[in-house]
Amino acid sequence: MRIINTALSLTLGAIALLYGGTVVADTRVLASIKPLELLVRAIATEGTQTTTLVPPGASPHNYSMAPSKRRALENSDVIFWVGPDMETFLTRLLTGSEFGERSVAFIDESANTGANEDVSSIQDHEDTHHTHEDHGHDHGDGEDPHIWVDPHMALTMAETIRDTLARLGGADKQALDRNLSAFESSIAAKEVEIREQLEPMQDISLFAYHSAFTRFAEHYNLKVEGVLTLNPERSPGARHIAEVQDSLRSANHPCLLTEPQFNRQWWRSITEGLDVTFSTWDPLATDIEATADGYAAFQQSIADAVLKCLPENAQH
Repeated sequence: MRIINTALSLTLGAIALLYGGTVVADTRVLASIKPLELLVRAIATEGTQTTTLVPPGASPHNYSMAPSKRRALENSDVIFWVGPDMETFLTRLLTGSEFGERSVAFIDESANTGANEDVSSIQDHEDTHHTHEDHGHDHGDGEDPHIWVDPHMALTMAETIRDTLARLGGADKQALDRNLSAFESSIAAKEVEIREQLEPMQDISLFAYHSAFTRFAEHYNLKVEGVLTLNPERSPGARHIAEVQDSLRSANHPCLLTEPQFNRQWWRSITEGLDVTFSTWDPLATDIEATADGYAAFQQSIADAVLKCLPENAQH
């Protein structure tokens, strides 16, 4: 899947003319969140500098960007982000005239305005994308934008990264292709390993803090019985809480998968008096080292968190 903005193509072409046949030794790539940086690290060649915009421990749902972070945008040759339904705070900047020509969104709804050369997106590739007007990250109304937790979608994103970097002047296209091939093999092997590890989880009822976990669960055929909040920016209503509590009471070995980016105190009160197992997973890969093998390690970290839901590993 290729998601290349027309203006971005022109910019990268200008860079190619500027550098001629020489190798670009200081290509600067900015990823909005850590998981995207992991994908860039897997594909990029030597001499590529990669950084992440949203700092460790922060959430892209409600992040307030400091002025110093704007300088990171200004200093970048290419900016990768998920799209308006995820990093809402970046929408105005990365779809505007200043940064739009060097940004690549993996879920791009600007197709509706005719701004893109390729009007498809990764969501279209999966035949699941639906356009909706609310860019407030309301999971209850639109498609789940946490596409990077699904390894198959991650492969499609990696292809887009390869295509984008290949357009830079002096890019080593053969090396990029080798890196993409190695990444595909690595993820395929990791997927087989994780599927075997998660076999004992088929009878465990999982509950997630919000929908970030859903795509991973669907990919590995895990049973998600409920989600605590449909929108992490808002507290759930009393009716929804009551429904979740009823589901927890009737579930088989219920396990709640929480996330470190959000306040944990209120869900403790929701589950008070209930026999619920807790485990924490991090959709933003905060503690994963940003290396070429980082994404596989990220996938394993999610699987490890799920395995802590087994009765023999449980923490109540």
